[in-house]
Amino acid sequence: MSLTLIICEKNIAARRIAYILSDGNYKRGRIAGIPYYSFNNHIVIGLKGHIMKLDYPEEYSKWNDIAPKNLIDVKPVKKILSPSIARALKEIAKDVKKVIIATDYDREGELIGVEVLELLPKNVEIKRARFSAITPYEIKKAFENLGSVDYNLSKSAEARQYIDLIWGASLTRFISISSNQLGKDFLSVGRVQTPTLALIVEKEKEIKNFIPKPYWIIKLSMQKNGIIFEIKSDKIEDEKEAKKIYEKIKKEGYAIVKKFQKKTIKERPPYPFDTTTFLKDASYLGFSASNAMKMAEELYMNGCISYPRTDNTVYPPLPFDSILKKLEKIMPSDIEEVRKMRRSKPVRGKKIAHDHPPIHPVDACKVDEDHRKIYELIVRRFLATISKDAVIEEKNVEMAVKNHLFKGKGTIIVEKNWRKIYPYYKMKESNIPDMEENEKVKIVTSKLKKDETKPPKRYTQGSLIVEMEKLGLGTKSTRHEIIGKLYRRNYIRGKRISPSPAGVAVTEALKKGAEIITKPDMTAALEKEMGEIAEGKKTFEEVVEESKKILRDAFKILEGRKEIIAKEIKEALNKQNYFGKCPNCGGNLIMRKSKYGKRFIGCSNYPDCKTTYPLPQKGAVFFEGEYCECGAPIITVIYKGKKWKKCVANCN
Repeated sequence: MSLTLIICEKNIAARRIAYILSDGNYKRGRIAGIPYYSFNNHIVIGLKGHIMKLDYPEEYSKWNDIAPKNLIDVKPVKKILSPSIARALKEIAKDVKKVIIATDYDREGELIGVEVLELLPKNVEIKRARFSAITPYEIKKAFENLGSVDYNLSKSAEARQYIDLIWGASLTRFISISSNQLGKDFLSVGRVQTPTLALIVEKEKEIKNFIPKPYWIIKLSMQKNGIIFEIKSDKIEDEKEAKKIYEKIKKEGYAIVKKFQKKTIKERPPYPFDTTTFLKDASYLGFSASNAMKMAEELYMNGCISYPRTDNTVYPPLPFDSILKKLEKIMPSDIEEVRKMRRSKPVRGKKIAHDHPPIHPVDACKVDEDHRKIYELIVRRFLATISKDAVIEEKNVEMAVKNHLFKGKGTIIVEKNWRKIYPYYKMKESNIPDMEENEKVKIVTSKLKKDETKPPKRYTQGSLIVEMEKLGLGTKSTRHEIIGKLYRRNYIRGKRISPSPAGVAVTEALKKGAEIITKPDMTAALEKEMGEIAEGKKTFEEVVEESKKILRDAFKILEGRKEIIAKEIKEALNKQNYFGKCPNCGGNLIMRKSKYGKRFIGCSNYPDCKTTYPLPQKGAVFFEGEYCECGAPIITVIYKGKKWKKCVANCN
């Protein structure tokens, strides 16, 4: 019997594709415990992502047996991640004459497909199905127009794997061995991870080094035609000057209009979602980047939205009317509203890519609460992009009191249009009346207010992803994973991201040791070269060798500063593991680990003092200097994006 084998990235996609291609007439089965779906001499099987992992040979697994820099020249090997899937594929392959790769159409998806081919006979026919949504129309169209595997694209993904392995393994071992942080407590370093962490550390330094400058503003409350509005002076940096002006004008009853301007502005809707803008807006709703992407991937696999990993912000020709008709089933009033205010052409962003369209809904779906929020965000963004501009009325006035100028501004939404359907971007409205030049307007109250300049804001996950994209750090597929890794390694904390002492120490040590590792320039250049592999402009070997050269040069500097790096990291870790003073003997309370790997707080004067406190075993925990009334320290816990404080003695 001649079989056609269809390879999908996950089981959920395999089941849905089998359902679509067979019109629901497929049979379920299992081989080596792995589910598959069969119909008309076709077998559809889902993987669990990559089935092979690039790693060093087993003899290099003991960290102290090889100098970290020597790992640069050790050739990695491919190891099978899922033996059961490999067995299932080999069993099925005995009768297979044709293989169709139907994994996600991007670098990683192409490499996942190519990995599978290494387990199959060499004489089979190989085809590629490319699609951006798992809908009947897209899937049937893709399978009617099969293409070839893009080996340049898979090689670019393999180059990233290779480069990230040698950078991550060699630098992680160097830092961890130098500071004696081994086992579960190792300190990770990465080609993209480290410059991303450096951005957060630099921002924190800016905030800590920021010196606020005081300034004064005079605010006047005005009234005309029953409308109360505010005008104010520019910032006045000299206190005496501010008080002098205030004393001069505070008893005045009127201000004279010097200039009044009214204009109507058309405000375009936000452009279609690419991955970066989607993750940014999802962060406004309280989703971490990793969780938002997970939700989006599940919605894609279930045929609700298009592929969520895209750099595109320009829609190709889409069946807009058909999508609106589908969405009408679940949000009829909103769709009716959109039809009334629909624009002639959707708005366009500046980024055009031809592999996948911007993220958009492809079907009406009823999902659970968390998925619903993400799904609704994507649906509403799509609807906004095909809705008319909002109409804003803006008024600006300049008024004089005793020859001192004051300014006021009013903003009113005249026609909400796209803002009706996309409520996530708030606008503060304020009204001021129409005025004429030289008109006198009544002053109701006046006040002199002191304020000061504010430090820069910390990154959120959304704003950090935007900055990473701007600097060329990582890709649309990896940025959220990098941020998640920084949280897991306890290098960063909080929704407004700040670095931990360990995060600062590792960054500063590498910066002093070999600054190039902490800068985005080198990483961005390598990303560009990996893109050139996909385009056929550079070879895998050229790009890998270039990255090795950079890494060798970095190690020459790092090894000369090994002792200084170790000292700085140890000091920072001691600070991070400090949890205050012992209420019983005054010793230092330190985070320790039991022989079973459980973390707890113990006194530095053990065994003379046996004071201990339990710690949560999941999430980041740290001490911010607060103590409970009982004398025990209060710790801050961050887990799954939530932050809370508790007494370690569990008395509150």
